[in-house]
Amino acid sequence: MRRPALLSLLAATTALTLAFAVPSRAAEDAVVIPAPTMDAPPASGIQTAVVAGGCFWGVQGVFQHTAGVVNAVSGYAGGSKATADYQTVSTGTTGHAESVEIKYDPKKISYGKILQIYFSVVHDPTQLNRQGPDVGTQYRSAIFTTSGEQKKVADAYIAQLNDAKVFRKPIVTKVGALEAFYPAEAYHQDYLTLHPTQPYIAYNDIPKVENLKKLFADNYIEKPTLVNSSKATN
Repeated sequence: MRRPALLSLLAATTALTLAFAVPSRAAEDAVVIPAPTMDAPPASGIQTAVVAGGCFWGVQGVFQHTAGVVNAVSGYAGGSKATADYQTVSTGTTGHAESVEIKYDPKKISYGKILQIYFSVVHDPTQLNRQGPDVGTQYRSAIFTTSGEQKKVADAYIAQLNDAKVFRKPIVTKVGALEAFYPAEAYHQDYLTLHPTQPYIAYNDIPKVENLKKLFADNYIEKPTLVNSSKATN
């Protein structure tokens, strides 16, 4: 049942207040992890990966600094089109997760490498229905696969990392087929690049990009591939 307009407005205001407040702790430390032993075979043409790992600002920001990524868009996955808006998703009742759709060139970066970056520097995959200061199912760790091959690679990699005990706790990331991806509102796109000194970004997300540069130097690019510039060149 849709909440009355006033309650929806209050929920949205609360969510925005929490998002822009200085959190009590910084981003999770990056974890050095092995590359996946199973990876998707080489393919032709641009491929799509969709992942969720907390607030989409930081997830998008990391992959916009990743070589081989031709576009990374913040949005929503896991719920219906009718509820794919920030105000409604922020209630935590829609089934959506704040997600990022990654378009990538498999000749320059593999699906397995994207997952390695995702598990290593993007987020802490052992946190259930939260990420750092953000709490709710909309901040869950999830991989939305676009093919059977992607599901095999993701499942095998999670099993590999759990067996190797590279994290202190078991990985809680859910793997499931992507039904639909809905781009987020325009003001959420390129947020890390446009607002690098905003307290939440500076405290939680800039360190993720720095960790990408440090741990994945061969995959790091200094100039981000922004949504606006991608639209202009497509």
